[in-house]
Amino acid sequence: MTFSDQLLNRATAGLVAVIIGFSSSIALIYQVVITLGGTPDLVASWLLMLGLVMGITTIGLSYYYKVPVLIAWSTTGAALLISSAQGYHLGEAIGAFMFAATLVFVSGVTGWFEKIMNRIPSELACAMLAGVLVTFGIDVFNFMNELPLVIGLMVLMYFLGKRFFARFAMLSVLVAGVLLAWQMGHIDTGAIHWKISEFTYIAPVFNLQACISIGLPLYIVTMTSQNLPGIAVLKAHNYKAPISATLNVTGFINILTAPFGTYSINLAAITAAICMSDEADKNPDKRYWASIAAGVFYIVMALCAATLVGLVASLPQALILALAGIALFGTIANSLQQALSSAQYTEAAIVTFLVTASNLTMLSVGSAFWGIIAGVCTLMITRKS
Repeated sequence: MTFSDQLLNRATAGLVAVIIGFSSSIALIYQVVITLGGTPDLVASWLLMLGLVMGITTIGLSYYYKVPVLIAWSTTGAALLISSAQGYHLGEAIGAFMFAATLVFVSGVTGWFEKIMNRIPSELACAMLAGVLVTFGIDVFNFMNELPLVIGLMVLMYFLGKRFFARFAMLSVLVAGVLLAWQMGHIDTGAIHWKISEFTYIAPVFNLQACISIGLPLYIVTMTSQNLPGIAVLKAHNYKAPISATLNVTGFINILTAPFGTYSINLAAITAAICMSDEADKNPDKRYWASIAAGVFYIVMALCAATLVGLVASLPQALILALAGIALFGTIANSLQQALSSAQYTEAAIVTFLVTASNLTMLSVGSAFWGIIAGVCTLMITRKS
């Protein structure tokens, strides 16, 4: 493989990761801002700051540790805020965001979260990762009910690409899907227009009730539903995760930038897996360049935030989610293989996988956390002394 081919693969993986990450939760962030009494222009301002922060931290951490560390906004956190932030104004929400970020920073400084993660067997981490990702793989075929020709072509291009032009498999999937969707009239180009985003500062108001009602749940959800799977992705790909350092950096920067709209940033999981796949680079030691590419695209996304809101809105959601699922086929297969590679962890791994893949939610905490808990409990019961 030539150097130019390697650059293209890394750039494609980074671009696909950013497109999927951006499009999957833009509607949630929009709704959060509106719920708090904001405007569409404020949405663009938040996306501007979020994109810059995610891009800079991704590039910095990935290059420093030579590990594909991808930072993202908290999708589950945004979903939580739509309900938990009702009744509070923007200033109180900003204060709660800073409170949650402070808790993340403290978690990194004390190192307690890293100590817990280091005691979890890699087989269970792989099983949880597979459980998180498997629904995306299944949805590829579910969305064929909506766009059968477009998604059918994307799947076909993926397997043809893997067989005949593996270097460009995901790029061909993206191009083929968008071109056919455009030809069939599924892309609304009328929603696309150029507009410059601007920073908007919102003074924080520290309200105890808001910190407890918004900040504390946001911290719990970010740690259990975002950082935990993000660490599992790194462990599943045999990378030494800089857990405490990442929490230190994301928490501290989150505190500083929350008044500009950085409600919560954390380790990415699903999109990070794309940057760690064989398609990104055959050499695992060089895949951090794919996440660096993603960081660059984050920054480009930030600078064009107002325009990209319209661009993403023009694409069919089924196409975006199918692209995510196809990009994760290999990661799902590898995670399942590693999860079940050791006989002594088989029962615990399969329980972890099934619970994580379910829709289980208890105490406002998602299934990824409960999957690990269920797997550890199973291991404690079944392990022979």
